[in-house]
Amino acid sequence: MVCALGAALCFGTASVLQAVAARAAEPGTGSGVDPALFLRAVRQWRYLAGLGLDGVGFVLQIIALRHVPIYAVGAALAASLAVTALVAARLMGVRLTRTEWVAVGVVCAGLLMLGLASGEEGSGTGSLALKYGLLGVAVLVLLVGAVAGRLPDGPRALVLGLAAGTGFGVVEVAVRLIDGFSWRELLNPALHALLLGGAAAFLLLTSALQRGSVTAATAGLVLGETIGPAVVGVVWLGDRTREGLAWLAVLGFTVAVAGALALGRFGEPAPEPGPTRP
Repeated sequence: MVCALGAALCFGTASVLQAVAARAAEPGTGSGVDPALFLRAVRQWRYLAGLGLDGVGFVLQIIALRHVPIYAVGAALAASLAVTALVAARLMGVRLTRTEWVAVGVVCAGLLMLGLASGEEGSGTGSLALKYGLLGVAVLVLLVGAVAGRLPDGPRALVLGLAAGTGFGVVEVAVRLIDGFSWRELLNPALHALLLGGAAAFLLLTSALQRGSVTAATAGLVLGETIGPAVVGVVWLGDRTREGLAWLAVLGFTVAVAGALALGRFGEPAPEPGPTRP
């Protein structure tokens, strides 16, 4: 759980840096999946620093997923929005309202409940059908992102965020379906799902950070990376809670995700104001 919270700290800080870089990059064609936008953003040191933090966070996430249930890790990663809010308030002078401070406290309370209720990770290794299904979801994420640019601004932000969150959710589940590091694992569909889902999620998140409603995109991101993977972990991989504390785990998960959704506007910092007219 400490590793999961460390990953949230890395991801939350990285999102501030990456959002600034994405907003500063020249807009592309408006397509949901825009590799050129990623290439323009990655030229900036803030985006590179954010990628470095993402790398550290990913390692911590893998360690966490190997020891605690997916639902606990997913809720902790959603809590990265609380980190983002605090970093934005500290480094960018963004003022948190009383409601938002309460939301930060709610996230922390939800994670505390989850920490107390979480059992060990399930022993299920996942069927071959589940692995191919995960790969299919990763392909679907890429396809949805490719057509998202045709949608109006409001729905586009939500779809991009939801698709990106689903891609990150694919990564969470895929980690549990990969059995160590060996040449044999190169044929594992879960490994290909992890690579494709992670890459697509990064591209979609970069586009979502640049255009559209921040709150809508962030809400979709949080929902996509928490609910689906949690269900897969419980139903197919055997994730459980401590004896008699299932109710506390459900309550903690719900509270943590709800608090994260309340902090939706901190999915990225507000863009700097442009020059005013004389």
